[in-house]
Amino acid sequence: MEPYVVLNVKNKVGYIEFFHPEHNAMPSDNLSQLATLIEEAGADDMVRVIVLRSGGNRTFCAGASFMELVSISDEKTGTAFFSGFARVINAMRQCPKLILVRVQGKAVGGGVGLAAAADYCLATRHAAVRLSELSIGIGPFVIEPVVSRKIGGTAMSQMSIDAETFYSAEWAKAKGLYAEVFETVEALDEGVDVLAQKLCGYHPEALQELKKVFWEGTGHWNDLLLQRAAISGRLVLSEFTKSTLKKFR
Repeated sequence: MEPYVVLNVKNKVGYIEFFHPEHNAMPSDNLSQLATLIEEAGADDMVRVIVLRSGGNRTFCAGASFMELVSISDEKTGTAFFSGFARVINAMRQCPKLILVRVQGKAVGGGVGLAAAADYCLATRHAAVRLSELSIGIGPFVIEPVVSRKIGGTAMSQMSIDAETFYSAEWAKAKGLYAEVFETVEALDEGVDVLAQKLCGYHPEALQELKKVFWEGTGHWNDLLLQRAAISGRLVLSEFTKSTLKKFR
């Protein structure tokens, strides 16, 4: 299947789905499309609630595209590459609609950032999480603010340092990343739809005001996340990182 990012509106719920055959790793153009569709759904009067999901059953999101990562040859390109998830996270943060994120499988790197940027995140027991960035010579700099906000600095530090370990969905729920964990994808989808429809019946203005409260104090993130992207954009050019990445070519 070809990569895609699509928005479908059904019963006042805006379902945004992304897919890439490489374990739902996201190249820059797909991340740009994703941010744009989140902004469009947020401005659509026909949409009360947004559900963000990925295609397939095995991996929710493996982070940014590794194939694109290994091709970076200058700092400007590197910063632009790592800014992809920054734009998506900021789009989710600034969206006036509540965003439910459905995590059906493993989440790595930027995929953990998407889960953390949810206003409410639902997952299956197969949805283990990992921050693998340090193992290749960079770090989870862009997503750190949103992940730390959700699970706390101690758990964020643990995941960042223990970069080769997958943490279970139960661990993620205990730390506050996931609100609910289901046994199967079918049960997850039912849970997502039931909650989305329930929220659609609530006062739209109350939902919008609650969203503002949730994200209070994050107004500086537009600049902060771009600054963090520049750190990774510089590190990815280091001899250490280039040597490490050659092993994966």
